[in-house]
Order: sequence, then structure tokens, then C-alpha cells
Amino acid sequence: MTSLPFATYDVFTDTPYTGNPLAIVEEAGALTTSQMQTIAREFNLSETIFVRPPDDPAHTASVRIFFPTSEIPFAGHPTIGCAIHLATQQHGDGDFETLITLEEQAGLVPVRVVRQDGIVRAQFTAPQGPVPLGGDTSAELIGPALGLSPNQIGYGDRHVPRVWKAGPDFLFVPLAGPHGLAAAKPTQPHWAELARNTNESVFLYTPAGERTFRTRMFAPDHGIPEDPATGSASAILAAQLLLGGDLDPDGETEFSLIQGVEMGRRSEIGLTVACDGGKIAAIRIAGTAVPVMSGQIAPPNV
Repeated sequence: MTSLPFATYDVFTDTPYTGNPLAIVEEAGALTTSQMQTIAREFNLSETIFVRPPDDPAHTASVRIFFPTSEIPFAGHPTIGCAIHLATQQHGDGDFETLITLEEQAGLVPVRVVRQDGIVRAQFTAPQGPVPLGGDTSAELIGPALGLSPNQIGYGDRHVPRVWKAGPDFLFVPLAGPHGLAAAKPTQPHWAELARNTNESVFLYTPAGERTFRTRMFAPDHGIPEDPATGSASAILAAQLLLGGDLDPDGETEFSLIQGVEMGRRSEIGLTVACDGGKIAAIRIAGTAVPVMSGQIAPPNV
């Protein structure tokens, strides 16, 4: 098999060398699952996305997304980065507005991409709504796993830890302030116990101003010690915000989520949640992305 073109982007930022790095491998229709997983492990970024011909010619592409350790059905920063890359290829350097439709394992994801004044921004609607999962979400289990005291877990009466799934699944841990967020880190052997009893991916959030949250995400068991920006978890956060009383029950509420600060890779994710009758009707994630490098990669013999 001949070499395949690839590009890397920094996503949820308009500044290179910040945000969340993403590898995009094109012309990947002939790759096996084993080959894609091997390439994702070689890039060793939080996620690598593989672009293949669409099953429906009315769509832009079929894609598959991989952690360094496993495949996932949906993720936010690969969706944003890949859509911006494909739209830029189609429309060149001028201003444009277009729709990129990606076939993902979690479902069909339409992405609106706009370039204006040199900045390319994309927004998609999450293909699945959050559903609750079980597991031990006690502060006594979570606190030591993050190197925090149990009394640092949760704030107010309604922001408490819960596990949610919408494609990928996460344990959502609210923290009362930025000091706990900055101090948090996976701490063994308590982390292994948390992963075994609750979830292997943990998303932390704390208020940081009007309609703004600071966030972090740890998933070391998936090869991601910390993620600079997690679009899928940011979308699922809508469920926590609904239960926390932060959403307009019959309208749209917009938030800014700042992640990656502690890693020196600041990212900003736009979250819009539409509700109808006190229930979530739609969740939209928005962000920018910038190209960093491109080249060719030879498929592995696996």
C-alpha cells in the first residue's frame, strides 16, 4: 500500500502549539482496524481520525476515531479539526461558509464551518444525548483518586459527581474552586480503584465567571494522562448543568469552557445547550483549529 497523506491540527484554539493536537489521516479506506490502531499509537496524540469514503455519497466522509489504545465512537476535537481541514481543502484560503457531514460510529454529525477574517470556526450538534450510568460516585472514593480531600468534591446542593454516556462515557466531578482543579491529579492506588468501580475517564469542572467553567480531563488508562480539550465530555456536561439549574428551561444557554491551562495548552470550547420544557433538545459544540504540519505516512504491516 502506498503512503497516505496526513495533517496535524491544534484544535479549540487559533494559536499554533496550544489547544488539543489532532492527527488526520486521509485516503484511509483500505486500512484495517489493526493498522489504524497502530498508526494512532505511533502518533500518540489523544486522538487520531481516519478519513474514508462515505457510505452515502451525499455525505462528506466516513471517519473512524482512535485513542492510542482503542477506538471510540465519537469525539469532539477530531470532529471539529477534521471538518475544518476538509472544508479548507474544498474552499481554499478565502472566506466561506459550508456544511461538512461526517459519518461517525455514534451517528451522522453535520458540522457547520465558517472562515471569516482568517479564522476558521466549526460547530456541530452532538449525535447523541447524555444518558446516566451507574458506579460509585462517593466523594470518599473520588477524592483520594484525584489527590483531593472528599470535602473538595461537589458544590452547592445540585452539583454532585455523576457518570454520563453519549458515545464515550465520563465521570463528571464538580469542584468548588480553582485551587482544587489545579491540585487534582490521578493518584495511585486510589485511581485504579476508582477506574474499577466507577469510570476510567474523569472530567473535572469548576465555575470561573458568568457562564464560564474551567475544566480538566484525565484518562490515563486510555493512554491520555491529561487531555487539553475534550469536546465530547464538554457536550455531555450539559446534563450536569441541567441538573445543576444552570440552563434556561425553554431556550438556549451558551457557555465557554476553558481547558488545558495546567498543561500549558489553553483551549476554549463553545457549548450551547437548547432546552424545551426543561429537557435538553440539542447540544452544540463550537471551536477553532489551526494546521501545524503535514506529510506522508506508510501503513504498518500488521
